[in-house]
Amino acid sequence: MSLTLPTYPQPDARGRYGRFGGRYVPETLIPALDELEQAYNAAKTDPEFLNELARLLTDFVGRPSGLYLAQRLTDHAGGAKIYLKREDQNYTGAHKINNCLAQALLARRMGKRRVIAETGAGQHGVASATAAALLGLECIVYMGAEDIRRQAMNVFRMKLLGAEVREVTSGTSTLKDATNEAIRDWVTNVRDTFYILGSVVGPHPYPAMVRDFQSVIGEEVKVQLQDLEGRAAPDAIVACVGGGSNAIGIFAPYAYLPPAQRPRLIGTEAAGEGVDSGKHAASVAGGRIGVLHGSLMYLLNDAEGQIVPPHSISAGLDYPGIGPEHCYYSETGVAEYVPVTDAQALEGLQLLTRLEGIIPALESAHAIYHAVQLARELGPEGVIVVNLSGRGDKDVAEVMRLLDLEAQSPEAQSPEALSSAAQSPEPQREEVTA
Repeated sequence: MSLTLPTYPQPDARGRYGRFGGRYVPETLIPALDELEQAYNAAKTDPEFLNELARLLTDFVGRPSGLYLAQRLTDHAGGAKIYLKREDQNYTGAHKINNCLAQALLARRMGKRRVIAETGAGQHGVASATAAALLGLECIVYMGAEDIRRQAMNVFRMKLLGAEVREVTSGTSTLKDATNEAIRDWVTNVRDTFYILGSVVGPHPYPAMVRDFQSVIGEEVKVQLQDLEGRAAPDAIVACVGGGSNAIGIFAPYAYLPPAQRPRLIGTEAAGEGVDSGKHAASVAGGRIGVLHGSLMYLLNDAEGQIVPPHSISAGLDYPGIGPEHCYYSETGVAEYVPVTDAQALEGLQLLTRLEGIIPALESAHAIYHAVQLARELGPEGVIVVNLSGRGDKDVAEVMRLLDLEAQSPEAQSPEALSSAAQSPEPQREEVTA
C-alpha cells in the first residue's frame, strides 16, 4: 500500500473553515500548537514517514478495509443498493486506529515519549494504547466514569495494553469531561507530552490533521466502488457524527468536488430521546454557535453560553459539539445532518445483526437506520455507502441491559402487549422493520 496524504483545501491562516474553527486556547499552548503544525507539515511530505505509516496501515491494521454489498439489508429496504465500508474490520475494531497510529508516529518523530488521549466509547483509547505499545510510548487515557461503566471491556483492553486509564468524575462523567482533563494534562506537561486527539475537533491544526489521516477511508471507497459499480462516487454517503472523525474521513474526498459530481453527504447525529426533549447530542439540529475545547463550532449551550449536558445511547456520540469542518459543510450545504434517536439506533443495530450477521457499534447503528430509510427514497437505481465505523462487541452488554429494560417497561408488560405477543408467531428476520 502506497500512501500520499491528500491535498484538500486547508483552513485559513487562523485555522478557520469559514467562521468555524480557530485556536481558543491558553497562551501556553500556542507554541505547542505551532510546533505540532510545523512537524505535521514536514511529516506529510516526508517519504520515510509516509512509507512507515503505509506499511503499518497495511500490515498491522489490515487496510484496505472491505466495501461490502449488504444484499439482505438492501432487499429488506427495497430500494437502493447499500454498501458498508467495513472499518469494523480494522485491527482494534474501528476507524480510530488510522489516526492514532499516524499521530503516535508523529509524537515519536517529535521526540515526545509520553502520549495522552481522551475516550468515550473506548475505541480511541484502545487505539491510542495500541499505537503506544507498538512504538514504546507511555500512554495515559482519560475516560468519564459513566463511560467506564458502559465500556468496561475496552477499559480492560487499554490496561492490558499497558495504558493508565484515569477516571473522570466531573460534570456528566462522559467524553466532554474526559477531554477537559486531557487538555489540563497537556497544558501542565506540554514539553514532553503529545496529545493524541481522537476527533476532528480542538484547536488548529487538529481538525485538519485528523481529517487527513482518516481520509484513507473515502479514498479507498473511490477505488473500490469504481471496481464494483463502475463509478467512483455513490449517490449518497451516510456516516454517524459525534465529533465527526469517521464521517469526515469518508466525506472529505468527495466534499470539494463540483456539486454536480458530489454525492449527498449525510451525517447522522445522536438525537437521544428526541431533539425537542432536551436529552440529545445533536449539535447541528439542536445547538448554537459557541466555543468548546479550543474551537468555534455548533454545540449544545444555553442562552448564557454554558454547555448543556449531551445524551446518547452511544458513548462515542455523547459529545456536545461537532467539528468545525462539519459546521462549515452544514452552513454551506455541502453536507446535511439528520437526527436519529436512541430507539432508532437500537432498531438499526438489531436490523443489521439479524439480516447480515454483522453487529455494528451503536454509533454506526445510527447511520444504518437512516440508510434504510434513504434507500427507499432513492429507489433501485441508487447506490448508498454507509461508513460502518466500528464493531459492536463493546456495546453488547449495554444493549443487553437496554433491551432488558425495554422488555420490562410498563408498555411491554401491559395486558394488550402480552396478549398480542402470545398470539403472534415468532417474527422472521425479513420482517424486522426500520
